[in-house]
Amino acid sequence: MKTARKPAEPFTSHSPWVVVPTYNEIENIAQLITQLYGLGIDNLTVLIVDDNSPDGTADAVRGLESQFPSVQLVVRDNKAGLGKAYVHGFTYALEHGADAIVQMDADFSHSPKDVSRLLGELQENDLVVGSRYSQGISVVNWPLKRLLISIGGNLYARIITGLPLSDSTGGFKAWRADTLRGIHIETSDADGYGFQIVNNYRAWKQGYQVKEIPIVFTERREGQSKMTTKIIKEAIVLVWRLRLMGK
Repeated sequence: MKTARKPAEPFTSHSPWVVVPTYNEIENIAQLITQLYGLGIDNLTVLIVDDNSPDGTADAVRGLESQFPSVQLVVRDNKAGLGKAYVHGFTYALEHGADAIVQMDADFSHSPKDVSRLLGELQENDLVVGSRYSQGISVVNWPLKRLLISIGGNLYARIITGLPLSDSTGGFKAWRADTLRGIHIETSDADGYGFQIVNNYRAWKQGYQVKEIPIVFTERREGQSKMTTKIIKEAIVLVWRLRLMGK
């Protein structure tokens, strides 16, 4: 049975936030923050959630606070995973007045230029997903094996859960604050791919208006990928939990 879509109420963000989890992103973080503020988005706040990076990522963010007074930094005690970092960041942003939140990677695999597009689409949607596969394959510099795993994983998630997205595992998205509250983001306990899938699924299942827009994903310029076999295995199991339990 199809879940009826709730028409999204017209919406204009007056307090947009960008939440960026980091771990050892010293090569990228200063340039990323500079480019985000260079977009000219009114009242923008950039929140960096750092997992106590030993490479000085947090210090690099602190060094930009005088140039960009609205940049925010939260340093967690240890490396506890991408999902928990996002939950921490989302919760913090919601508690501090965010009405729209963009989530993105720190390594330039997601283009800062697309942030404005994602926020713009929130005017008529509750969740906007940046998709690598909505118009063919828009991935740059990935080895064939990783590309096949990604495409296969998204197909697998779509078949098992019924989630009608071409890219349910991507991490470049814009949320209305009310949508995050509605899916009880604070209870999301998955990581990596699984974290992305379960939150998309919750929003879709609850009838929120979800839209995909095409983006180009470029493999990270600097540093090392955080993807692990554990994250992939978790996602494989999680989609069956969604299928059987619906949550």
